Amino acid sequence: MAQGDKSTYTDKQKRKAAHIAESYEDRGVPEKDAEARAWATVNKKDGGGKKPGGSGRKTRQPTPKAKAAKE
Repeated sequence: MAQGDKSTYTDKQKRKAAHIAESYEDRGVPEKDAEARAWATVNKKDGGGKKPGGSGRKTRQPTPKAKAAKE
């Protein structure tokens, strides 16, 4: 998945971004900047795309040794 790929966003998130971008454009923000701001807003509110995808990295699980050190 390339940078800027919107395939992991839901239809609802895409509609939100389009509506937000339109609102920015109505206030005189250039189209490219309005789109960037709109996606930043969607990411901040929803935490990014909701569909599975991306780099495949997982959160690291603590090792038994690390758990024992905490106790």
